Amino acid sequence: MRTIMLAVASVALLAGTAFADEQAIKLKPGAGLDKVEGNCAACHTFAYIPMNSVYLNKAGWTAEVTKMIKAYGAPIDDADANAIVEYLSKNYGS
Repeated sequence: MRTIMLAVASVALLAGTAFADEQAIKLKPGAGLDKVEGNCAACHTFAYIPMNSVYLNKAGWTAEVTKMIKAYGAPIDDADANAIVEYLSKNYGS
């Protein structure tokens, strides 16, 4: 039992250190940012946005948002999805 408690404490300590080292991503201001913040951050970090922006144009961002909804089950309605795509393609499109 003591070994299990020590292992759990070690994992928690390591996870806390990893999260402490993560830098906050500040996205560019613009129309639709509220939809990105309200929908996307529920599942993943914003780091994916600037990381993928060098590869994605509007069609690419549309495909990414569609994948999040259809493949991963993100509960995003059509109006929010359109606003997210517009925001991402305008501010982070290649």
